[in-house]
Amino acid sequence: MSNDYDIIIVGAGMVGATLACALGQQGFRVAVVEAVQPDFNWPTDSIDQRVSAITCASQKIFESIGAWETMQAQRVSPYQEMRVWDATGNGAIHFDSADLGVPLLGHIVENRVTLFALHQQLEALDNITLLTPATITQLDISTDHAQVALDDGKVLTASLVVAADGSRSRLRELAGIETSGWSYHQHGVVAHITTSKTHQYTAWQRFMPDGPLAFLPLADGSSSIVWSTTPEHAEALLALDDAAFLDQLQSTFGDSLGRMLACGPRAAFPLRMQHAKAYTLPRLALLGDAAHTVHPLAGQGVNLGLADAASLAEVLVNARQQRQDIGAHKVLRRYERWRKGENLAMIATMDGFKRLFGSTKPVIKWVRNVGLGLTNSTTPVKNLIMRQAMGLEGDLSRLAKGQSLGGDQ
Repeated sequence: MSNDYDIIIVGAGMVGATLACALGQQGFRVAVVEAVQPDFNWPTDSIDQRVSAITCASQKIFESIGAWETMQAQRVSPYQEMRVWDATGNGAIHFDSADLGVPLLGHIVENRVTLFALHQQLEALDNITLLTPATITQLDISTDHAQVALDDGKVLTASLVVAADGSRSRLRELAGIETSGWSYHQHGVVAHITTSKTHQYTAWQRFMPDGPLAFLPLADGSSSIVWSTTPEHAEALLALDDAAFLDQLQSTFGDSLGRMLACGPRAAFPLRMQHAKAYTLPRLALLGDAAHTVHPLAGQGVNLGLADAASLAEVLVNARQQRQDIGAHKVLRRYERWRKGENLAMIATMDGFKRLFGSTKPVIKWVRNVGLGLTNSTTPVKNLIMRQAMGLEGDLSRLAKGQSLGGDQ
């Protein structure tokens, strides 16, 4: 079998698999290298610890590549409202999709459900080769092609290599691309929680000085939580038995969802901001967490990565239509210019929110509570925030608008 491809994508997570589907459906010959063999045999009554808030723009991307229907058949949970309030004051804001005249703000989807749907699409495309488990050991870039060596000795060649292998990207490291960033000195504790009241198709978020606590609505009426707190507190929360953990959760969140009745397995992961100093080199492109990570307080991380994937796919299809080299740096720079500014703006916004709500200074507390109240009462501002959170503002890709990439071969 030939090991020569148009594009090699390293990483078959949500972002890498989305790009592979988009490109594969346009006739590109794609190799996808994934370190961990996906396991889609989960108990039917279990719920993934990791979920993502999928914006309307990301939903359109999934619809455009044919994955959304499979996701819906598995399990997705729409949410129509979002309630945010400050634990240290009376500031609060309420977002409602009805104010925009749309049925919902987005969906909460288990990460494994999204991955399953994407991999179903990958398997249906005979011009995509999935190599897993496999890891990259070497990267060589020359004038007219790129070459990667795998841990089993196999060597792959392509016009372009894409790093979609996460925040600790091996490919980014091999390419010598540096990153900037910092730790937030927080961990996100995740778990599945059953409450006495249903979530009312609402995402709830309470801001404390140590970090926000979010309840994200799931399809069965329960919620997935992301509790951002200090590493020490996170470790203590993981060590508690279920009853003691639920007690702490109740006292922190309050009774908006009634009593905390039960919780599933808990896990925690460190939170940090990271941004690659370059998204592209000749014959190399970074996207998703390999290029940028943000604080999860607004659930935008995976949506930024999906926007990267859709934008890069459009740039590559356009380049091929114009008979340009898809690995040429002048082509890849179009993708970098398209996405870098928007990603940096979101990073700055999330970082600003984290610092604003993490401050215990009286004047800052007063400002943020007054600001929340003013924003809540100013409909045009609130509606603009909602549209941005839904991914409906900015320079959208064709896929994010629900349009075809065109250029099928």
